Amino acid sequence: AFKFQRAEMSNVELVKKIAGAWKELPASQKQVYEEARKTDWQRYSQQLATYKAQLTPAQTAALKEERRKRLAKRRSFRAKREMTVLGKPKRPRSGFNIFVSENFQESEGISPAAKLKQLFDAWQKLSSSQKQPYLQLAEDDKVRYENEMKSWEAKMVELGREDLIRSRRQKPKTNSAETETAKASSHESKAKSKLKKSEE
Repeated sequence: AFKFQRAEMSNVELVKKIAGAWKELPASQKQVYEEARKTDWQRYSQQLATYKAQLTPAQTAALKEERRKRLAKRRSFRAKREMTVLGKPKRPRSGFNIFVSENFQESEGISPAAKLKQLFDAWQKLSSSQKQPYLQLAEDDKVRYENEMKSWEAKMVELGREDLIRSRRQKPKTNSAETETAKASSHESKAKSKLKKSEE
């Protein structure tokens, strides 16, 4: 009944129409579809078990890794979407980003990748004085970002979303003196190791 109306409806309208028709179905008719779904699920489960039994350990590991990547990508997409909904400020742009955005339309090249390569080459050839206006705009954008982030993070605290605050997620910075001492001791231990090997 719905296939003839498909061309005249959007996907959302079609789903709403089908959902309404499903609600109106008597329980006896719904049972027929539920039984068909259970049968299909059992057949799928059996086929999946047979397929997995034929895989080598390497293929099984590859499938697990692929699933892990897919789930990570999905989680990343959801996190980005949540940040957009919560109105997180856009990250500051670099001087090169600003240069690209200003010159992208006029740049030569058929594909976006070709245009980007041409702009990168042009950026590399610019003198320091020619780059300066873009670098200054980038510095201004950093200030904008920091100010907007402070306001946004204060709002997140009010909403009880401290998990999104930078200070909570970033590792504490070590003292520069401690860092230098650690580097020195690391170099010293490497030098001792080399000396020991040469003596042996």
